[in-house]
Amino acid sequence: MASLNKVFLIGNLTRDPEVRYLPSGTAVADLRLAVNRKYKTQQGEDKEETCFVGVSAWGRQAETCGQYLSKGSPVLVEGRLRYEEWEKDGQKNNRLTVTAERVQFMGSPRRDAAPGDAPSAGEHRGGGVGGGEEPAPGSGDDDDLPF
Repeated sequence: MASLNKVFLIGNLTRDPEVRYLPSGTAVADLRLAVNRKYKTQQGEDKEETCFVGVSAWGRQAETCGQYLSKGSPVLVEGRLRYEEWEKDGQKNNRLTVTAERVQFMGSPRRDAAPGDAPSAGEHRGGGVGGGEEPAPGSGDDDDLPF
């Protein structure tokens, strides 16, 4: 039987990214994303619900998230679901999280980033940050730069 584990989310960060490093030197960024859904009830009443999702980004992507994102930043996350189980104080716990394969910045860069640290032109225009991926040929036309 075939299976598919793919998630696309657009939302805003509820806190600044928390970046840590594993003993191997690999960076891991923990992101907390709020995804809103607006709908009408059968009675015609407007409702809104918010889903809070834990997201982990790895490697260079994690470092870039920590450098350029902050609380409130809008992002698109493409990734996969991961089920975690653990036991603490005799209590069994579990949760679903998302492991990011790509985080795309949808807003402008963080104001406190140094001028020389600005993301590439593709990121300014909502381009993604992948785990070491190179931009597609022809996608970074210098004539289209906004600065």
